[in-house]
Amino acid sequence: MAVSDRSRNALLPSFLYAAPSAAATSTPFSAVAGIGARGLVAPSHASATRPAAWARAPSEPSRKIEMYSPAFYAACTAGGITSCGLTHMTVTPLDLVKCNMQIDPAKYKSISSGFGVLLKEQGAKGFFRGWVPTLIGYSGQGACKFGFYEFFKKYYSDIAGPENAAKYKTLIYLAGSASAEVIADVALCPMEAVKVRVQTQPGFAKGLSDGFPKFVKAQGYAGLYKGIVPLWGRQIPYTMMKFASFETIVENIYKYAIPAPKSECSKSLQLGVSFAGGYVAGVFCAIVSHPADNLVSFLNNAQGATVGDAVKKLGLWGLFTRGLPLRIVMIGTLTGAQWGIYDAFKVMVGLPTSGGVAPPAAAGEQIKG
Repeated sequence: MAVSDRSRNALLPSFLYAAPSAAATSTPFSAVAGIGARGLVAPSHASATRPAAWARAPSEPSRKIEMYSPAFYAACTAGGITSCGLTHMTVTPLDLVKCNMQIDPAKYKSISSGFGVLLKEQGAKGFFRGWVPTLIGYSGQGACKFGFYEFFKKYYSDIAGPENAAKYKTLIYLAGSASAEVIADVALCPMEAVKVRVQTQPGFAKGLSDGFPKFVKAQGYAGLYKGIVPLWGRQIPYTMMKFASFETIVENIYKYAIPAPKSECSKSLQLGVSFAGGYVAGVFCAIVSHPADNLVSFLNNAQGATVGDAVKKLGLWGLFTRGLPLRIVMIGTLTGAQWGIYDAFKVMVGLPTSGGVAPPAAAGEQIKG
């Protein structure tokens, strides 16, 4: 059942909305096609005979968020929390099996046998071991990842200027996502360290409440960041691929696969495109970042271990392939769901979905989803 604008607005905190102003309708950045303001131009009138799938979405909330205002970045941050925290928590069982396959391949030989071993030793409840640090850590990471990505993408585009921003848009996607992930991993690293220890060392702790103080007592607060460099090595390439490939894939879907401009597509179709683009991007992400993922699991599990120890024990082939099929399934689904949830949140607060083709916007033109 459709939710009315009045009901939808009542569910949203008022700080997410900025009063409409002249500045809200025009920014220097709005002249750049496909960067930052992508898909935000006023749509042309759809043909009355166009299929329902391409019909324009219902009107947006009357209280409109001003693009690139503090409220806009707050909305993107909140969407990042929702998308990353919930999705990573949901795939905790897959993550648990994957981490144990990386740490103890002799015991956890395959995905199916891994689930069987966990079920036998820990019961069904054991499949969600470590879900609390997962939820907290990836919520913080998602807040920084999506919020700062939008900020840095706008920031770098303004530095480059309209012409160069359009010409080198992929470089801006890469630079913006890399900058955001450096910050995001500082928020994630402590919870990731505790999560891996709880999930891969039976008897270490039941969860975050007893695992965190036990970890700090053994390795000190500095130990929480022992894996920060491998984490950057895993997450920065992952995030660069996640955002740059998503932007490119979605742009090409609207350009070649859908016989209508994005502005004339229904919101449900746009969200479907976001999920599909996110899933394909996630497969690329998993492959690019997997060696560093193996290192992070190894270092957080073995006290005092080094990168050299990990390479020696796992071998180069194992570093690139151990646990990879499961991670491709997990990360593909996870990334698709994250983009779908993130864009659904943006739609709910009256913002346009991410990615897509936009023609050059005239200065002073009203920005619309």
